[in-house]
Amino acid sequence: MTPTCPGLLIAVVLLATAVGAEELPSEPLLNVQADWTGAQINAPTCSDMGKTLYDLKWARGYVPCTGAELSAWHADMQHYRLEKRIRVGFDGAEYDVPDLKWTQSSFMQSQMMVQDRYFYDPVMRRYTVDRYLDDLKRRYGGIDAVLIWPTYPNLGIDDRNQQDMIRSMPGGMDGIRSMIKDFHRRGVRVLFPMMMWDQGTRDPGAPWPDVVAELMAEIGADGVNGDTQEGVPRAFVEAAIRRGHPLAFEPELPPHDEQVAYDLMSWGYYKFTFAPTVDRHKWLEPRHMVHISDRWSKDKTDDLQYAWFDGIGWESWENVWGYWNAITARDAEAARRVAMIERAVAPFLVSQGWEPFAPMLRYGVYASRWPLGEDTVWTIVNRNAFDLSGPQMNVQPGWRYIDLYHGVELKPEHREDGLILSFDIDAKGYAAIMASKHEPDAAMVNLMAEMKLMTAKPLASYSHEWAVLAQRLEPIANTHASSEAPAGMMYIPAAKFLFRVNGIEIEGAELDGIDVQYPWENSPRLFHEHLVKLNPFWIDKYPVTNAQFKVFIDATHYHPRDDLNFLRDWHDGTYPMGWDNKPVTWVSRDDAEAYATWNGKRLPHEWEWQYAAQGQDGRLYPWGGEWDPSAVPVPDKSRIMRGPDDVSAHHRGASPFGVEDLVGNVWQWTDEFADEHTRGAVLRGGSYYQPQYSLWYFPQAYKLNQHGKLLLMAPSMDRSAAIGIRCVADAPSL
Repeated sequence: MTPTCPGLLIAVVLLATAVGAEELPSEPLLNVQADWTGAQINAPTCSDMGKTLYDLKWARGYVPCTGAELSAWHADMQHYRLEKRIRVGFDGAEYDVPDLKWTQSSFMQSQMMVQDRYFYDPVMRRYTVDRYLDDLKRRYGGIDAVLIWPTYPNLGIDDRNQQDMIRSMPGGMDGIRSMIKDFHRRGVRVLFPMMMWDQGTRDPGAPWPDVVAELMAEIGADGVNGDTQEGVPRAFVEAAIRRGHPLAFEPELPPHDEQVAYDLMSWGYYKFTFAPTVDRHKWLEPRHMVHISDRWSKDKTDDLQYAWFDGIGWESWENVWGYWNAITARDAEAARRVAMIERAVAPFLVSQGWEPFAPMLRYGVYASRWPLGEDTVWTIVNRNAFDLSGPQMNVQPGWRYIDLYHGVELKPEHREDGLILSFDIDAKGYAAIMASKHEPDAAMVNLMAEMKLMTAKPLASYSHEWAVLAQRLEPIANTHASSEAPAGMMYIPAAKFLFRVNGIEIEGAELDGIDVQYPWENSPRLFHEHLVKLNPFWIDKYPVTNAQFKVFIDATHYHPRDDLNFLRDWHDGTYPMGWDNKPVTWVSRDDAEAYATWNGKRLPHEWEWQYAAQGQDGRLYPWGGEWDPSAVPVPDKSRIMRGPDDVSAHHRGASPFGVEDLVGNVWQWTDEFADEHTRGAVLRGGSYYQPQYSLWYFPQAYKLNQHGKLLLMAPSMDRSAAIGIRCVADAPSL
């Protein structure tokens, strides 16, 4: 989710180092500036070449930071960390819990919508974990953990809370447990989100820490992402421990310093500068895992380079609320390479002796040094937009040096200025060096062989172009054209209709690829306008009622294969007393199609629904241009839905064609759109239910120039207490 509250602005200026008379005036060495994320420590000032060509540093030419300058900066950093730990009473014992040590090498974490078609096959009615993981492995080397997202943006369509949404996943709890075991079989850890802002839907009935711990233990999950949270409180950690199922907690926003002791992971929303920054929480505890999250960016170079420099991870988030922000071929290949090495040298990347901004020789090349025992690893980035080859760093005699990135051993050269190590780095690329006094072991030999083969092609040979993923409109078969008025239906004559509508997604409005793509458009977009030629048709005067659906059930004995949540508010095969004239709900789009087909009808295309509601004058509501509260049910703002009104209760809401109950009672199914990764249904009319206290709930679309888009996974998830059915039938052209 997009953060809703800014972070603190902190400036801590430590000692400056004296420079020679021929140098520029002295500057502070360490300027710890926490931007709104509070997560980044700036590079040493001696590494900053200035903002413009007129800066005096450019005038003097590039001069690397001296050894004395970097030594003083590193000493200040050590003092900064020591004092911070003292101030917060830091105790890192949580990082030693055996069941949680996986977090320290969980570099690649994907955020996955449950609606991703690579994850679940609604036709075969099964989770396809292997297909999902094989696709990621093929494209960018695979993942170490997955954040499974079943809630926003659908959360709030009805009164199901976030735990209910998990339980609504196909197969129920048994299916979820089996799915998680499939991820574990592939060595992938599983996290789910928790939304503290979800205070408008059903009350879970127990303290949140206990509810979360119980559910995660029941399904066998490994961790929890704290959506929009600035640190997950200790109470959640303790509840998981009491339950006997330790969980890794990962707040979305940077935790407070003392929380780093028990929030073993976090997200990083970074501001990217030329010189990389040091993650403040990783510096406080090098075993802390950060995943850089940059969901909307189409270029992941900064994300991957910063992660590589800081020895941290990346949130490979492509399906952003149903919008497919695909990783480019170059970014995918870069991710494959850095992840391969990070996994191999993971014990180094938690070293308490981490030395960011280790000395390097070339402009724009930055390194972190990671000592472990007798060996050392350097993770290096080239921030320049050009390749670099030749001398890169001074080294010490008596060591063997391995270029891990290219998979070859290097021989240092003696020069006037010392022992020099030379190697190549791609433009905006990566390097990794290991120093050891030992012969490479079998694992290292295998890594070198794989990396040598993998890096035979330079990164520049991979495309960095991004392309929008096209959608298709799923067909709706025409019905028999009836010249006689079907019972309970209204006639809509042929017309040319200027169809204007826009989506109401909360995020991403300015992006190409958001919302849906109609057949006359070349990409999905939020705003739509097209002159549609409409053939005549019949449309139900009212939404389908419980009584009408009961006739269908009794006549056909219809029972869906995926029956979780089917007619959830019915009991013993029938609807509650007094609900005969209320719209039927808890029916999926598949259920609605089955009912319509049995009746010789079909679901409406969206533009048909809108024309029947709006006519030709562009009115905002079926009854006119101004909102009329008497034309719709009274909104329900409680945490438990009371149930819809009778379909015939609000005659003032009739459209120009006499169609009623179009807006404000229950949403109605219309078209379905799909791309390779996501399916979504367009909902029209809004509902009476308005959960409170958060802007993140599924938004209402009462105006006739707005529609809702519900992401589709499986009938069990898609059914809702707020979605009903209205059918159409084709009429003969005159």
